[in-house]
Amino acid sequence: MLTQDKKLYLIGQVKNLSGIPIRTIRYYESLGLVESSGRTEGGFRQFSIAVLTRLAFIKRAQSLGLSLEEIRDILQVYDQGQPPCDEIKEKLKDKLSQIDSQISQLLTLRSEIGELLADWNNEASQQEDIICPIIQ
Repeated sequence: MLTQDKKLYLIGQVKNLSGIPIRTIRYYESLGLVESSGRTEGGFRQFSIAVLTRLAFIKRAQSLGLSLEEIRDILQVYDQGQPPCDEIKEKLKDKLSQIDSQISQLLTLRSEIGELLADWNNEASQQEDIICPIIQ
């Protein structure tokens, strides 16, 4: 079992196992989200199996609307040996507030567009200084 834990995977293998493109893995590495365990003599990146857990976490956190910067902050807490659940909870609360605000803005916009369409008059404007009277 220890030999399996110490097995290193090339970036192409990580791509195949995670479904994340090589370019993205390299980008995540440049941001400090993932870390290679070293390089081969030929210069190819090698990763431990733990990178798959991190990549899955990153994908899930992004799907919840967290930015890569927010994800990096969370992973830094984790890397210091602390469970990042409190940080995640706060970030998700903030995200929920942002979503509620966006929904409110979209509902207002929907109502405004609905009113414009309900009041629509098909008569074309003959005034040169008016592009469309319903909007202006």
